[in-house]
Parts: sequence; C-alpha cells; structure tokens
Amino acid sequence: MLNYAIRRLLFAVPTLLVISFLIFAILDLAPNDPTGNLPLTIPPEVREKIRLSLGLGEPFPIRYLKWLQQFFINEPLNVIEQWFGITIGDSENRLRVQSWVTRSPVVDLIVERTPQTLWVVGMSYVVGILIAIPIGVVSAYRQYSVFDQVGTFVSMVGFSVPTFFTGLVFIVIFSSTLGWLPSIYDTTHKVTDFASFWVQVKQMIMPVMVLALFNASQLSRFMRASMLDNLSQDYVRTARAKGLKEKVVLLVHVLRNSLIPVVTVIALGIPQIFGGAIITEQIFRVNGLGQLLIVGVQGADIPLVQTLTFIFAILIVFFNLLADIIYGMLDPRIRYE
Repeated sequence: MLNYAIRRLLFAVPTLLVISFLIFAILDLAPNDPTGNLPLTIPPEVREKIRLSLGLGEPFPIRYLKWLQQFFINEPLNVIEQWFGITIGDSENRLRVQSWVTRSPVVDLIVERTPQTLWVVGMSYVVGILIAIPIGVVSAYRQYSVFDQVGTFVSMVGFSVPTFFTGLVFIVIFSSTLGWLPSIYDTTHKVTDFASFWVQVKQMIMPVMVLALFNASQLSRFMRASMLDNLSQDYVRTARAKGLKEKVVLLVHVLRNSLIPVVTVIALGIPQIFGGAIITEQIFRVNGLGQLLIVGVQGADIPLVQTLTFIFAILIVFFNLLADIIYGMLDPRIRYE
C-alpha cells in the first residue's frame, strides 16, 4: 500500500505540472486586460507602466516559471515561516502571487475565506452523507416499499431542482414568511457565548440544508443502487444460510461492499467543498471561496483565478488517490502490488 501511494504521488507531479501549464496558458492568453476597468482618462503610457508593474512585460515562459516558483517554493516557505517561525532565505524580498485587484497575496485571501466555506459547504457535505447512506440502505433493503418510493421521489426532486431555486424557496418560507431564520449569512459574526453560538447555528441552517439536500439526493441513489447489486450476490445467501443475523449480514457484509463505489463519489465531491458552492454562496451572501472566485472572474484577476483553479486540481488528484487507498481498506480482495 505504501509503495503504491508513493508511486501515485510521483506520477501526480508531472500530471499537476501539465495541469498547471494548461490553466496558466488558458487564463493568461484570455483577452483580459487588467487595466480595462481603469478610467479612460488615464494616459496610455501610464496604463503600460501598470501592466509592466504586474509583470506582463515579460515573455510567457518566464511568467509561467515565476508563477511556479511563487506557488511551489515561495508560498510554502511563507507558510512555514508563519506557522512554525522558521525563516528560510530572504523572506522580506520573497516574491508571492499577488492579486491584481487588491495587490495582496492571493494565498492570504484564500486562507481568509476558507473557514467560511468549510463551515457552510463542508458541514452540508457531512450532513448530506449522514442523510444519504441510511436512506440508501433502507430503500434498497425495502425495495418498492412506501419508504423507497417516497425516498426515490424526494431524491429525484432534490437532485433535479437547482440550488438557487431551493435556496429562494427556503428564504421565502423560513425567512420572509415565518421569520425564523436570517436570509443573509453574516461572515463577521463571532461566537463568544451560547447566544452567539445559537445565532451562528440559525444562519447556517438554510445554506447547509440547501446543499445537503442536493448532495444527499445524489449519494442516496448511488447507495441504493450499490446495495441492490450486493443484496443479490451469492455471499449474502451464504451468510444467511450460515445463520447470521440479518443486521450482521446487512450492516457488516453488504454495507461494507456497497460503500466501495460510493467512496468514489464522496471522495471526488470533497474538492467541491473547498471550491465552494458558488450559487448558494451568492444567494445567502456567504463570503467564501466560491464568492472569491466570482469576484476574481468579474474583475479579470488572473493570478487569483489561476491559483484557485490549480488548488482545486491538486485537491482532485489528492482525493482520487485517497479514494483508491480506501478501496483497499474496504475490500480485502484489492491488493496494490
């Protein structure tokens, strides 16, 4: 298992380099001018100086290599210095990936927005998994029952209806009509006591449940299909013939094997947590990574968009590897030579 993980990590290096080049090239060659939003009264020579100050006067290969140095070397050194107090090299003159709009380090902006995204989107993913797995198990075990039909109907509706519509319905019902929950997520709110904690819970309920309903609808269908496939296998009949209790057969043997394909869906969905739910964050005004990406695209902030997109690619590659490793833990038949 360890050798397999090391090989996959070594293979991931050239993969990520190719991805980084494609991301950088596509966004860098896009027809976006960082001086396009400036007033028209600014002289052309001043605009050109601004472009040169942003590093746009150098050839494309040089800019790409500098971005790689800043992302893979300078930013990790800066993190080590901030977290552990260990200074390596000249930290004062160290180049960092700068936002064209705010002129602040992009990684600092991402770190600032990440907690809000993890609180809302991450919690919704956990809640969605906790809802989807029991529903999928019971629906498969009681196939064509009333519970299965209701669960199928709710899952189809939850997966088919877009989150912006569900979010607006929640706001109309629970905020405008009943007045139970706030319609806007206050990112400046701090939890200091039980009263402030309850305010935090109330403002998280709607965005978390909107995303949890969408995630649970998809995962429950995968879970149900996987359970039905395993319930008809010979080993299930053998386990029952040996006199094992039905709960043991269902929750130990069938559930473990059924989780194998579902792990892929769950693992590949985790990077979406860090990417943020762009639409839901816009509806409830959650100041997270999704909203940061929208701001970067609207403002033609190419370094911000490049860095965020590449971080998402790294997460996808990592969680693909994690899913393969979990396969071996769930299924003893899988061996990595």
